[in-house]
Amino acid sequence: MNCGSDKVIYMDNNATTRIAPEVVDAMMPFLTDCYGNPSSMHTFGGMVGRAIEQARAQVADLLGADPEEIVFTSCGTESDSTAILSALQTYPENRHVITTRVEHPAVKNLCESLTQLTGHKHRVTRLMVDADGLLDMDSYKKALSDDTAIISIMWANNETGVIFPVEEMAAMARERGILFHTDAVQAVGKIPINMRENNIDFLSLSGHKLHAPKGVGVLYVRKGTPFVPFLNGGHQERGRRGGTENVASIIGLGRACELAGQSLEDENTRVKALRDKLEKGLLSTIPKSMLNGHPEKRLPNTSNISFEFVEGEAILLHMDRYNICASSGSACTSGSLEPSHVMRAMGVPFTAAHGSIRFSLSIYNTEEEVDLVLDKMPAIIANLRKLSPFWKEDE
Repeated sequence: MNCGSDKVIYMDNNATTRIAPEVVDAMMPFLTDCYGNPSSMHTFGGMVGRAIEQARAQVADLLGADPEEIVFTSCGTESDSTAILSALQTYPENRHVITTRVEHPAVKNLCESLTQLTGHKHRVTRLMVDADGLLDMDSYKKALSDDTAIISIMWANNETGVIFPVEEMAAMARERGILFHTDAVQAVGKIPINMRENNIDFLSLSGHKLHAPKGVGVLYVRKGTPFVPFLNGGHQERGRRGGTENVASIIGLGRACELAGQSLEDENTRVKALRDKLEKGLLSTIPKSMLNGHPEKRLPNTSNISFEFVEGEAILLHMDRYNICASSGSACTSGSLEPSHVMRAMGVPFTAAHGSIRFSLSIYNTEEEVDLVLDKMPAIIANLRKLSPFWKEDE
């Protein structure tokens, strides 16, 4: 299959990332010659099992965790569900869950379903955010209660990049004896994380967000945390997740985590500078544009900008003519005609919420790519506004 001969300017890395060439190289032997089952007793399978343990150590090193705290899963969504449902089964008398109004659908939709379980309904508190996408810590403190089973709050928002104070929040939960989970899918590999220095009980990550393949993720489970498996079966993952391991992808994830650790400085310097140049250029050359999310307390790679009086889908279609890839929000909610639930929660005006575009960069982006986007975007927005009756009224 040919994915296109023209060069793609890819700025949709919060949706997924390209697999690093080094990751592909690490995976290839386990897609060809090293095909043994890691649970087998023979040497051929044992060699594969040892490779998985090496990958586990690589993931743990990036997280500042111990290898035995790493459980391989199929994706971030599975990891999120496993953590939350485990806590509810561990403390069946506690039916209260605390989360936010801006969570990824993997957590948002699960929590919504919990309130609809027949004969076993749960109470869910969804914390508000302000216009900058920041949480109100006073509301969080008031939400903590004796029947709270688990708190699930993302480390960084997938649409705005806004970073939440999850380490502080986890410390407050620990004082009340409440389990704390964070969906860190967007944060891992972009900002430093050290699980030995916080009180977070569960952490989710997904391989395809940090240049590993799709279909592999991790659930971090702090030692001593009560745990009920989501998938029961064989003894894989020390009995915490049944099913034969996705070996090649696990090996790839391990290598990707190693590379991510080496690239953290680049993410927070060069990539951040590229994002800032893109953002400053768009806001200064396109009237009626606005930044969504706190200007400082966010990931170094993410910029969410609203262009008033135009539709985000139309913007993306015109960008696509130049092979520029971005997003109008979470890839897991694209296709909906409604404004993003994150934009609505932040109180972004309706005329701007529909025209929000998320640019998310990676270590593979270049200054030349940023320059091309800055060259094309003003005309794209201007031409679309000519078709908008709202823009004519505004003029």
